[in-house]
Formats: sequence, C-alpha cells, structure tokens
Amino acid sequence: MDKFRIMVQFLQANQESFMNGICGIMALASAQMYSSFEFTCPCLPDYNYAYGIGILIVPPIWFFLLGYVLNNNISVLTEEWKRPVGKRRKDPAVLRYMFSSMTQRALIAPTVWVAVTLMDGKSFLCAFSATTDLSEFLNESYPSLSKKELLKLQARIPCKDVFDGHEIISREAATRYIRCLSQACGWTFLMVITIAAFLIRAIRPCFTQAAFLKTKYWSHYIDTERKLFDETCKEHAKSFAKVCIQQYFESISGEIVPQFQLPTKKGKGNKDDDGENQKSDEEKILGIRKEEDMNKVLWNWHTCKPALFLNKHTQNMNMNGHAHLDTLTLSDEHYTHTPMKNTAVAYYSKV
Repeated sequence: MDKFRIMVQFLQANQESFMNGICGIMALASAQMYSSFEFTCPCLPDYNYAYGIGILIVPPIWFFLLGYVLNNNISVLTEEWKRPVGKRRKDPAVLRYMFSSMTQRALIAPTVWVAVTLMDGKSFLCAFSATTDLSEFLNESYPSLSKKELLKLQARIPCKDVFDGHEIISREAATRYIRCLSQACGWTFLMVITIAAFLIRAIRPCFTQAAFLKTKYWSHYIDTERKLFDETCKEHAKSFAKVCIQQYFESISGEIVPQFQLPTKKGKGNKDDDGENQKSDEEKILGIRKEEDMNKVLWNWHTCKPALFLNKHTQNMNMNGHAHLDTLTLSDEHYTHTPMKNTAVAYYSKV
C-alpha cells in the first residue's frame, strides 16, 4: 500500500508526465485494438465505401473524445471559461494554450489509428475497390461487361472467398495496387502531421517567446491553484467531521471522547516539519463552524475569486517607509534641537 501511495503521489505531482504516459498507452491500445479487430468488408457496392471510411474515421473520433475525458485539465478549462469574472479577469490566451495542449495530447491516439489503418490498407481497399480505375488489370480477351456488372465485380475484390471473376480481372494485382495507394496516403498523412507538429511545437515559441512563457505560467498556476484548493477543502472537511463527531458523542454521553490524534512529546525532539500535524482540529477548520458559512465561502470562491495581487510585500514596504521617515524625523530633531552648552564666565578684579 505504501508503494502504491507513493506512486499515486508521484503521478499527481508530475501530471504532465502522467498525461504523456496516458497518451502513449492510448496510442498502443489503438494499435493493439486494430490488430485484434476482425475486419469484415460487406463486398457490396452500396456499403463498401461507408464501411471502409467508417473504420477509418469513427474510431479516431472515439479516441479523440476519450483523450479529453481522461485529461483532468478539461474540467479546469471549463471552470475557468465559465466562471464569473469577479476580481480576476480571464485571459483568452491562457485558455487557448490549455485547450491546444489538451488537443495535442488527445490527437496522438487517433493519429496512430489512422496511420496504422492506412499502412495496412484493408479499409482503403474496401472503401475504394469499386470506384478505383482498374482497367489495366482487366482481361481484354474477355467480353466487356456493363458498368453495373463491373462495379459489382470490383466490389467483391476485398473478399477472397466471394470473388469469382479471376478470368476477368487479376484480383492479386488489383489488391496490391490499391494497398500501394493506401500506403502512399499513410506516409503522406504521417509527413503532414509531423511537419504540423514541428511548426506548432518549435516555431511558435520562437516568435512569441514572452507571450508563450506568460500563457504557460498562468496555465500552470490555474492547475496548481485548483489542486491546492481541493486539498485545503479535503483537510477542512476532515477536521470539520472530526469536531462534529466529537461534539455529538460528548452531547450524547456527556463524557469526553479520547482525542483522535496521539499526544505529541514536547522537547527537543519536536521538529518544525511536524508543526502542521500538531495543529488541533479546531485550528484546522479556520474559524468556519457552520454549514451556511462554508457554503458562502465556496460560493464566493466560485463567483468572485481573489485578485492575483499579493500585498504582503507592499505592506512591508510601507512599514519600512514609515520607519525610515520616523528615523529621519528623529535624526532631524536630534540635529535641529541640539541643546545649547552653558558657558561660565569668570571676572577677576584687581582690587
């Protein structure tokens, strides 16, 4: 359990690495699902295209949406987009950065599926076998067929057990030709995706480095603030529950319930790192002792988040400024109100 807890804490602390791992697992899962998928072409002119294109498009859409569902930042993005402005303005650049980051990760598994499907060529063969020009593979000595009959014959090319026109068209040659076109489309797709990813990941920060760093920083801040707020709420709820249960038993039995926490030893062995553990539950509830007060705090956090302005440094500067002025005043008074020295004059008479 300790190893599992350490692993969970590591994944929570390294969410970006965790999401990259999830994307990699989804990419491998998409390739594995395709290899285990039983491809069955209907071999009918009216259904081949719909089935082949459906296999090429529908699973990537599902993987794309699943990538958003498994990404924890989707709720953070939605909350930041829909929240009232309050004392903190919303930066559209930060929202666009968060959305683009999630989209890039969500596109990994669909890209792998499309690339593997095109490289294999089965769905492409099923979709375009009836519409591809295969006149080069026809037997010229055989009587010409009508366009409708030729369409039905080409639609049965993906189905080895159903195809019965070996004397009219070479099925092996037509299959190789269509799969060659599919692989060409697959390599072109990979090249386009690679170039687009390079332009997005490498070229964009070079032109707008300052804006890129700003949006990246505040997107990390929004995510970190959400995590810390959830942890604070969990700690407060735990302490609130302990105090509430303790007061309940005290009111029922009239006896003091033993403390939930073990007594700590006082002495030199106490460390500053254990200060948080030594706090009592009364201190951890932060003065919020009613349900209405807690609901008000949560509502205010949603409707009017605090402004991103830390005034502690300003207060220190003001205090230091006042102290400096007071010092100057005292020093001025010291020099301006210097007490006059009393001089004694002696007169000597010759009498």
